[in-house]
Amino acid sequence: MSAELLINVTPSETRVALIENGVLQEVHIERQAKHGLVGNIYMGKISRVLPGMQAAFVDIGLDKAAFLHASDIVTAGLNIADAELKAGPVKDIRLLVHEGQFLLVQVVKDPLGTKGARLTTDITLPSRHLVFMPGSAHVGVSQRIESETERQRLKDIVSTCLDETGGYIVRTAAEGAGEDELLHDGKFLQKLWAKVLKRKKN
Repeated sequence: MSAELLINVTPSETRVALIENGVLQEVHIERQAKHGLVGNIYMGKISRVLPGMQAAFVDIGLDKAAFLHASDIVTAGLNIADAELKAGPVKDIRLLVHEGQFLLVQVVKDPLGTKGARLTTDITLPSRHLVFMPGSAHVGVSQRIESETERQRLKDIVSTCLDETGGYIVRTAAEGAGEDELLHDGKFLQKLWAKVLKRKKN
């Protein structure tokens, strides 16, 4: 089976076509005017808290306020009583956030129609082989990599990148990747996160 990926980039749009055995299988078009926001990281400001919906609206500089549900708020680092955390999911979003509070958030779903973007405070930074998870302290390996020997090899290599800033998930694409490639990805993601934190302070 032969496969080709054709990419055409212009100032206004990018077109990608997947061709298998001479037959068009998929076409993706992304226009600059409607560029997706998923994965973007913002310093957002809580504009409204809705306890009945267990949600908050967050101003991230778009036309419509973005939506943040209580289940998408990472409680690590927030000032919440231990007893409340041990009891399971926090039952009142007002214990997690308040109006006027600034939060580092990431878009997980683009705005659609009258709905604003969906957000999370569980930030992740992906690269080709790895996903960096700030605040985590472990290395996970994609379940799609079935060989235990390969899983352990990847985990051992990526574990050398661990530091106090975060942990990693080894992606399926990392199967068979060399040590240099993996370490390069790890260092790249750590530098990227350092830039995010630097801009957060400014």
